[in-house]
Amino acid sequence: MPDVLDLPAQQNTRARQGLLLAVAQAGQRLVAVGERGSVLLSDDAGHSWRQAKSVPVSVLLTDVDFPTPTQGWAVGHSGVVLHSTDAGETWQRQLDGQEVAQVILDDARQRADAGQEGAAAEVRSAGFLISDGPDKPFLSVRFSDEQHGYVVGAYGIALTTADGGQSWQSLVGRIPNPRGKHLYQVQINHQELLIAGEQGVLFRSIDGGSHFSEISTPYKGTFFGVLNLEGDTLLAYGLRGNAWRSPDHGANWQRVAPEQSVTLTAARRLHDGSLLLADESGRLLRSTDDGRSFVALKTQAQAGLSGVVESAEGALIIFGARGLSRIEPGTLVSGVQ
Repeated sequence: MPDVLDLPAQQNTRARQGLLLAVAQAGQRLVAVGERGSVLLSDDAGHSWRQAKSVPVSVLLTDVDFPTPTQGWAVGHSGVVLHSTDAGETWQRQLDGQEVAQVILDDARQRADAGQEGAAAEVRSAGFLISDGPDKPFLSVRFSDEQHGYVVGAYGIALTTADGGQSWQSLVGRIPNPRGKHLYQVQINHQELLIAGEQGVLFRSIDGGSHFSEISTPYKGTFFGVLNLEGDTLLAYGLRGNAWRSPDHGANWQRVAPEQSVTLTAARRLHDGSLLLADESGRLLRSTDDGRSFVALKTQAQAGLSGVVESAEGALIIFGARGLSRIEPGTLVSGVQ
């Protein structure tokens, strides 16, 4: 049986109803990614979808990002990084898990040879990555432009590129994450990077990833994401309905959002400036005061929700375990309880 790294994604008439984990905007086009290498494209704000012409792998794709209307990257299981130069129509593989492990091992060896504290342990850990094979997933990708990008994933794996993915460098030795906690999301705001992960970890870089520091948080469960709001304000969200807001870049935190135990899976700044939180039951929460408080919308999205994006015309594109759906713009305005 062919390896999923070598088996191209198959055309499937029901791909729109399958598991889809991320949607990005490529100019006016929407690009969705998910199970078995599925890449779906919409040129009419999410009303209709079609599959990409060529995807070289059949792994679960977990995230996608387009810094320009044509240049995009997708990541997924088995350490896969894919690149598109034509707005998602066709894709080429740039990395797989075996190559990722080698990048991390080479970097750890260089730092160990230079006598850096802790690098010898990282060499041993990277050796296990090599022996395990390409089975570690990437979970998030963000590019600031068509040259500079970052990918993070399970077991603390993190890489960066400064040449559009032609070469990659390890960030493992720069992030203070010695226990290799899973990293679920990376966000970029100019030279600032924010990384959210398990056990309440948030990491921040203010110099484009050259150095990272940990942001202390009062929550010790998993954060699936973090938003950088106005000024120094952060909003982190994750398991069991936890959403925490800091007005001072992590010095102080306050829990926000109605306290329910359902995991929050997505957050989005909408075109009108309001904030939207979504949980895996399909509940949508909206804030009009920069995240200080949230109210539930009467509009209920599909259960198994993984995320939400807003189309150019203001519709919400919902995606997750039940595929893709669309909520019309006027529903949100009239639906606040």
